[in-house]
Amino acid sequence: MFKILKHLKGSALVMTAIITLLFLQAFCDLSLPAYTSDIVNIGIQQGGIKDAVPTDIRQSELEKLTFFMTPEDAAYVRQSYKLGEPVKGEPVLQLAKISQEERSNLNRILGKAILVRTAQAKGLVSSDFQLQSQLPDTLITQIAVSYVKSEYQALGKDLNTLQANYILLAGAKMIALALLAMLFSVLVVILSGRVAASLSRILRDKVFKKVISFSNTELDRFSTASLITRSTNDIQQIQMMMTMLFRFVIYAPILAIGGTIMAVKTEVSMAWIIALGAGTILALIAILMSVAMPRFKRLQTLIDKLNLVSREILTGIPVIRAFVTQKHEEKRFDEANKNLTEINLFVNRIMTFMMPTMMLIMNAITVLIIYKGAYAIDSGAMQVGDMMAFIQYTMQIIMSFLMISMLSIMLPRASVSATRINEVLETEPIIHDPVQPLSPDAVQKGIIEFRNVSFHYPDANEDVLSQISFTAKPGETTAFIGSTGSGKSTLVNLIPRFFDISEGEILVDGMDIRQMSQKELRQKIGYVPQKGVLFSGTISSNLRFGQHDAADEEIKKAARIAQATEFIEQKEEQYASPIAQGGSNVSGGQKQRLSIARAIAKKPEIYIFDDSFSALDYKTDVLLRRALKQETESSTTLIVAQRVNTILQAEQILVLEEGRIVGRGTHNELLESCEIYRQIALSQLSEEELNIQFKDALKEDSTNA
Repeated sequence: MFKILKHLKGSALVMTAIITLLFLQAFCDLSLPAYTSDIVNIGIQQGGIKDAVPTDIRQSELEKLTFFMTPEDAAYVRQSYKLGEPVKGEPVLQLAKISQEERSNLNRILGKAILVRTAQAKGLVSSDFQLQSQLPDTLITQIAVSYVKSEYQALGKDLNTLQANYILLAGAKMIALALLAMLFSVLVVILSGRVAASLSRILRDKVFKKVISFSNTELDRFSTASLITRSTNDIQQIQMMMTMLFRFVIYAPILAIGGTIMAVKTEVSMAWIIALGAGTILALIAILMSVAMPRFKRLQTLIDKLNLVSREILTGIPVIRAFVTQKHEEKRFDEANKNLTEINLFVNRIMTFMMPTMMLIMNAITVLIIYKGAYAIDSGAMQVGDMMAFIQYTMQIIMSFLMISMLSIMLPRASVSATRINEVLETEPIIHDPVQPLSPDAVQKGIIEFRNVSFHYPDANEDVLSQISFTAKPGETTAFIGSTGSGKSTLVNLIPRFFDISEGEILVDGMDIRQMSQKELRQKIGYVPQKGVLFSGTISSNLRFGQHDAADEEIKKAARIAQATEFIEQKEEQYASPIAQGGSNVSGGQKQRLSIARAIAKKPEIYIFDDSFSALDYKTDVLLRRALKQETESSTTLIVAQRVNTILQAEQILVLEEGRIVGRGTHNELLESCEIYRQIALSQLSEEELNIQFKDALKEDSTNA
């Protein structure tokens, strides 16, 4: 997962902003319980009076209090008050503007004095200090607040208004903090979504570019269905994870640590309850993670399997119907679907069990806090508001662990997805460009030379091709024929480096193709695959696939040579006619002719036709090859063929058998010298047809001479 996060370098500034907003949100959220405590303790129980420091006090009353202070404390108190307006003819002192630290000192001094004065009134002066040491702080505060209330009443102040103002002000602050927390939360979600979408875009781009760079070897390692799943479902899992990552991974610890600090400051004696709740939740998460993680790994594999089965069925519908195997394919799909559903249900049941358990723990912790807090309140060691604040802090801590538990639902699946994506990104293609690619000699254009070339597939023990040597020159056609599996298509696929040879050399324009960049090499080649491949778009866009800036006349000429003009011009939109995905709205022959036209429009030095005329009728085949011969006079043409008719006029025919060249020459030469070629020819044509073609070929040769 961490390897995936390295792709977030470009979002560092946004992530910094998110973390800052999370700290601000945490500050707002953690401030609310303190205000709740103040409203209950000060606003309700103490009538809006914070402590033992009165804002207004009669001068005579203050002098009585200073009687119970040390001279230094008395002087400090007098300096903190200034003379105000008299009330009922009696001088009144007003509290000066002081800091929070100075107020704390005043509260300590005045609280002690008020306690002693109250004790004196009850006849307890002789034991005042012993009484002070035995009383809890909350009781001292209540005695001091009662004294301040009585003093305010003596000054004619409205205590109800004082209480209401305090509660309203505290409530307004809480509302402001809640609104700010909401604003920060919304901004975090927006920015997190942006970062997640950016990461998703980057990963899709990198996976796509990596897959494009794969040779056939790497493509065989990852199935098409798996690569599609990794590019879509797996990246989506990571995007969902990233959207919640900041909320869960960063905000949850901030809230947990801040809540723990505030809870301990509120009531340290009940800190063990927080530890108990956190430990229980962590144990639950660990158990669920250990059970769910293997299932999540299995889940992604089953998604691959379902995609594979679905793809095979959808692409093979005509064959399935022809062989009446719908029931069998339905069973295959049902099995893959059932296995995926079972794993999904198992994982969902585990996660469904988690939430009620979390709620049970939260409620049990609340009950335990109230139970212990009730005793503390009864003994005067704790106030009601403090207990309420402690409950809120504890719930915030528990909620942070709940967030982490939610992460445990998403993290395993996202982790599996990240691993699968990294497998693609970290796979190095076997075929790669040299560190310093060279350019071939401009004089030797279109010359292809095989020098003792051998090839075997990775992990295979036997060579598919052995000791292949030949030269193909511009203006000539070199054809390859042989039985099925003899290595014809493999041989021509070595030229554009779809595979790399095992031994020997392949030279194009006098240079080893492994010393050239793949781009430069493939720009020289017009390749027509065995199975015509078209892309969604229009006929025009497909014909311009290899030459994007080709003029309309060039496109029409290429179509005319490929014998595609007739069916194109019959369409209402002609060259602007749409092509469906995979060329499913054109026939096999039309698809082949468009593929051939696409290669012609590129105007390459080298043409490779990998059994590209198999879907054409004899007449179209003859017309196409005749027009093609004129067009490719300065180019090198390589043809893989199954039909002898296709290669009759080739200047060089190579006969392959079990990966070796067993015959080489023209059609007429091979009929006399190569038994395998003669058998292939006789299997397609009668002896009489061969003799006729033999005479026609001789006549054409003498004419050309």
